[in-house]
Amino acid sequence: MAKVILGRKIGMTQIFDQEGKIVPVTAIEAGPCVITQIKDESANGYNAIQIGYGAVKNKNVNKPMKGFFNKVNVTPLRFLREFRVENPGEYQIGQELTVADFENGNKIDVIGISKGKGFAGTIKRWGHQRGPMAHGSKNHRRPASAGAKGPARVFKGKKSPGRMGGERVTVQNLEVVKVYPEQNLLLVKGAVPGSKKGLLVVRTAVKAG
Repeated sequence: MAKVILGRKIGMTQIFDQEGKIVPVTAIEAGPCVITQIKDESANGYNAIQIGYGAVKNKNVNKPMKGFFNKVNVTPLRFLREFRVENPGEYQIGQELTVADFENGNKIDVIGISKGKGFAGTIKRWGHQRGPMAHGSKNHRRPASAGAKGPARVFKGKKSPGRMGGERVTVQNLEVVKVYPEQNLLLVKGAVPGSKKGLLVVRTAVKAG
């Protein structure tokens, strides 16, 4: 059964492994999540589960969502996300998903929204080289030619200045270093996308070797 859970990024720290080596880790407060909906091939055309995470005040839930949560007998939750599964019969509505489902050494993928960096030039955004810094140069940090003269248009995929960051990013094959079920904490080796308190999706690695 594939494992999946929602959580928030707390921040980075470091711990020592059994050999006394420092390991950089990201602390993720994950779950508990509740299954709020199950979809199957016969009724919906595909197999999936919907899970919810995060407490929310009752006054901040609109009437349609209140009706949905009352129907499935689940306390209102702030975030709802849907995930494809192979066998929806293994799950049931109201079932809790916690960090206890993960073990030390598990390979996972972590999905989040990267930090927004605003409008950026080609040097910061794409790693382009700057121009000569001599007084005679008119091109220090400007982008190069926009395109060939013959076609009289800019080709698709041209690396230009623009908004940087704020995009969905998946970091694959990270390792679970430590699990703390009592605190709903996962320590993951390395960095994960997003800012502190940002929403994350933690799932079993798709390309685990």
